[in-house]
Amino acid sequence: MSIYLNGLIWVLSASVAAAMIGYLVRRLGQDEGWPSNNDAAGQVFTIVCGLQAVVLAFVLVTLFDTVTDAREGVYREAQALVSVSWAADALPGSTGDEARELSTQYVRTVIDGEWPVMQQSGQVDGPGWAQLDRLRATVLQAPADGEFQEDRKTEAITQLGQVYQERHERLTRAFDRGVVAVVWFVLILGNVVCVLLTNLFGGTKLFPHIVLVSTLAGALALLLFAIFQLQNPFSGGSRIGPDAFLWALERLGRS
Repeated sequence: MSIYLNGLIWVLSASVAAAMIGYLVRRLGQDEGWPSNNDAAGQVFTIVCGLQAVVLAFVLVTLFDTVTDAREGVYREAQALVSVSWAADALPGSTGDEARELSTQYVRTVIDGEWPVMQQSGQVDGPGWAQLDRLRATVLQAPADGEFQEDRKTEAITQLGQVYQERHERLTRAFDRGVVAVVWFVLILGNVVCVLLTNLFGGTKLFPHIVLVSTLAGALALLLFAIFQLQNPFSGGSRIGPDAFLWALERLGRS
């Protein structure tokens, strides 16, 4: 299902549900509500919905930053892997070719084996870590003759450490849910309370009241939908693709 259609369903469902509740409240009570409630209800509404707005904003900003960091981390991992191969090319013997082959194998493992699992928020298994270990052993065991080769070997090891670090961050972000159950409970219950509180206000006719209540419910549902889509940086509306590793494959000359 399209993300836009899915989001529209979220908004319409919340709007219709809020409109039905607003209609029943007014029909069972007074058509124009109870204007005498406005002062007390307004104070409670301001406090509750103000706190809810802060929580929603905090969660959204945090998830957006996480998605941005994840995208940048993927590119750092791919760039560091290419840098390892380029630095290893300066080492004697077949070290450069072996490093390039192992790097290519790792990239294909990430694209073909790990990415589909990450999109499902699964725990990644497979040969990825073992391939990096073999690449590290290849670089460490390579002889270095002279200051230039020593410098290139040190550079390869440094860049490989960056690959290890960024890989760990990538797999952690894909496996760990961005919003835990207790936060979802607070977000959903807080939104419901905010919508229900609007039914305590008086002074408006039935139709304007339904429009206001349904609009508020739809806006809050849209924010919840955005949070839901941003939970996993590698799926949903924030989906990060393996473009960085496809680029690395081209740089390694194995596309």
